[in-house]
Amino acid sequence: MTDIVGRLSTVLADRYRIERELGAGGMATVYLAEDLKHDRKVAVKVLKPELAAVLGADRFIQEIKTTASLQHPHILPLFDSGQADGFLYYVMPYIEGETLREKLDRETQLGIDEAVRITTEVADALDYAHRQGVIHRDIKPENILLHDGRPMVADFGIALAVSAAAGGRMTETGLSLGTPHYMSPEQATAEKDLSSRSDIYSLAAVLYEMLTGDPPHVGSSAQQIIMKIVTEEAVPVTNARKSVPANVAAALTKALEKLPADRFGTATGFAEALGNSAFTTAKNQGPAGLSAFGNRVTLALVIIAAVATLATGLRWLRPRPETAAPVLRYSMSLPEGNGIAAWFRGLALSPDGSRLVYVGGGVGPNRQLWVRQRDQLHATPLPGTEGAEIPFFSPDGETVGFFAPRGTIRLAPVSGGTPVTLTDSLVGSAGASWGTDGFIYADGRGRTSLVRVPAAGGAPDWFTALDTARGEADHVFPEVLPSAKGVLFVIKYRDAALGSDIAVADASTGRHRVLIPGPLYALYATTGHLLYVTRDRTLMAQPFDQEELTLTGEPVAVVEGLSTGSVGAPDFTPDVTASASGTLVYTVGSEIPVAYPWRDGRPDSTELVWVTRDGTPTKVDPEWTDQIAIHGGLALSPDGTRAAMMLSGQIWIKDLDRGPLSKLTFDGGLRPAWSPDGSAVAFTTGRDGYRNAYVRSADGVGSAEVLIDDPRQILEVEYSRDGEWLVYRLGGGGVSDLYALRVDDVDDPIPLVVSPAQESQLALSPDARWLAYMSLESGRPEVWVRPFPNSSDGSWQVSTDGGSEPAWAHSGRELFFRNGLDELVSVEVTPGSTFIYGESRVLFSARDYVPWIYRRLYAVAPDDDRFLTVRRITDAGRSQLIVVENFFGELKAKVGGD
Repeated sequence: MTDIVGRLSTVLADRYRIERELGAGGMATVYLAEDLKHDRKVAVKVLKPELAAVLGADRFIQEIKTTASLQHPHILPLFDSGQADGFLYYVMPYIEGETLREKLDRETQLGIDEAVRITTEVADALDYAHRQGVIHRDIKPENILLHDGRPMVADFGIALAVSAAAGGRMTETGLSLGTPHYMSPEQATAEKDLSSRSDIYSLAAVLYEMLTGDPPHVGSSAQQIIMKIVTEEAVPVTNARKSVPANVAAALTKALEKLPADRFGTATGFAEALGNSAFTTAKNQGPAGLSAFGNRVTLALVIIAAVATLATGLRWLRPRPETAAPVLRYSMSLPEGNGIAAWFRGLALSPDGSRLVYVGGGVGPNRQLWVRQRDQLHATPLPGTEGAEIPFFSPDGETVGFFAPRGTIRLAPVSGGTPVTLTDSLVGSAGASWGTDGFIYADGRGRTSLVRVPAAGGAPDWFTALDTARGEADHVFPEVLPSAKGVLFVIKYRDAALGSDIAVADASTGRHRVLIPGPLYALYATTGHLLYVTRDRTLMAQPFDQEELTLTGEPVAVVEGLSTGSVGAPDFTPDVTASASGTLVYTVGSEIPVAYPWRDGRPDSTELVWVTRDGTPTKVDPEWTDQIAIHGGLALSPDGTRAAMMLSGQIWIKDLDRGPLSKLTFDGGLRPAWSPDGSAVAFTTGRDGYRNAYVRSADGVGSAEVLIDDPRQILEVEYSRDGEWLVYRLGGGGVSDLYALRVDDVDDPIPLVVSPAQESQLALSPDARWLAYMSLESGRPEVWVRPFPNSSDGSWQVSTDGGSEPAWAHSGRELFFRNGLDELVSVEVTPGSTFIYGESRVLFSARDYVPWIYRRLYAVAPDDDRFLTVRRITDAGRSQLIVVENFFGELKAKVGGD
């Protein structure tokens, strides 16, 4: 053995450092090793020398490639394989934990719920592999690893690879494939062609042992065990454990049938039966029969017994007519102060409908995921999910994914445990969906297409591509179809007037096409219907073929009055979700404000705060207890002692920090800007039928005077620091361009940025040499800088993954802006005649501070160490939920379908 380890270490020295042996089985020995290239622990499995001697290395490696393509959260992936110095080996992740065998050796029997859960999750992995044409052939407790309680199936398809590579010469090795206790009857009798039903039998045998402490058939030798598998029925599981539910016992009976055709057709069917309390079989309703796999006499006796049972108990065996479950519709309230605090997609429902996960706890550090078990009265926080957004469930319902700050996707066990980071690259934060194909499909970072990442871990890759010829600017909110053949998503366009479309992408190619123009969001109901939400907040349903990815019928309205979750933001997605079991949940009632922080004619919950560079907020005036709604711009006086802001449609002046609040305008005003000496405030207003720029003394003395008069709409204005220039934005008729005027020559405007794209949020550097602004030139908001006033002499895109709200430091050595991940960042600027800037540096997350699409809602203090801004303080969020149980019955009645 030492010689083998030495040889192995030598031949693999350039890739793996062998540390120690972990264990040995019938076909291979397992070693713990260090993957030198990727700096990670791996398990290297080396086939037994006597087996490798009769296998062709090329054929073995060719066959094993099939298993390397499997990607599923409950399948242990294959990292590498090869041959070296006569060794045939394959490499898998090293999983901390134990095998199911080790757990059974220690505990003998498992809890019924735990055993059924493990079986269901393994069945999900098997169903995925079977649909890829791969059969495991060696399901047993030794090949089921438990990582934080979650099963991972190992050696997937290795038995097939070995068998195929051996070319039918396995008898020459003296080894057998499969473990006798868990072999299916057809496997035990050496049938050449095995189907997926063989794996279902083996999995049932594993479940039987988890429940009773022993496999279905035991014996003193392998030959004796095989004989019992072929000729004897397993003792009913309830004989050994009476507490096993009737449906679980019935599902086991069916899965352990001798004839493959009598078992479940799919592993999913087995899993569904385990979770369906109404599932039963004729065999479980009457006395247990004898084996149908024995000799002819035994078979005849079985038939006679079955006929006798049928004659004496016909009325019990006659199928009862099915009655549709009643549709139940009721409201569910979340605790006051802990409603859904997300701006959009704040809730998710598990596939079986038993768990609701939502974003709650308000904003800031208190926001996290909460889990509400449907049979419980109260929700509980999910540890480690602080700052989470947009939750989504795994196909088995045991794990919830979510977006964490800085474009990170994390996965957390719903039952509790430490969340793990799946990826922190390429992903944005506008939706994700976990498919049965083992991939998580997600919004790409910034305004771009979708990405997908293996749920078991790995690098994300681009999935769709923007059709720029059609003006596509973003692909968001993916929803994977249960068949995993397609992905629904929303298309956003460069021209906001085009709204959004619902599209579907082929999962194998990523190519997409528009299904329905106009809706905000879509999801799939397992009844065969596409559900989508229109701009008037109506849930529509339309028959949809998920195999062909085509609509097959007419749309019908099924629910009206949905909450989109956001006031003043018609494009935001609604809080609506449906489980695979037929439960629909959606929100009604109060909504979270977005760019317009008020509702029902009254201010909503925001507050004025100072924020330091490390992100620490301090309320400006603790005694200012009234709810305020700052919108339409915020400006800080040059000396940093006063703030001008728009409240309730007027400009107000606030003395900082605890001073009085005084009203500056009485007939409208927004987007205030201070004069360089702090004596006056400029603003825009539409008092004369079109929007012009005005100025008024900051102390309120005198009336407002016209500052700039232009027949087009003046949407924002700013002074240069030396008072010599005015820069402003003109809009109207879909135009938004930037101009400048000398204060002493207001009749000669100078065009700065005039283009078909939208420009806004202008900011002039302290030395008046550079103009920063936000532009949609690239198809998404980005921060640009041009020379001033000779703006045609150059341009620089300072942000890279989205950017808005630029502001200069008073020193002129930094440019601040909000990036595409909702973080306030700083870019170092080198003074001089040439614009030289460095990489952006994150200061703090700005997710909890109100953004404004056309004017920044923060100001830089004179010392450049603090920022005056507006923080959301959501009091309750959306707390009223509508639950519709057995919704699919109503859906089929209204729309039609199977």
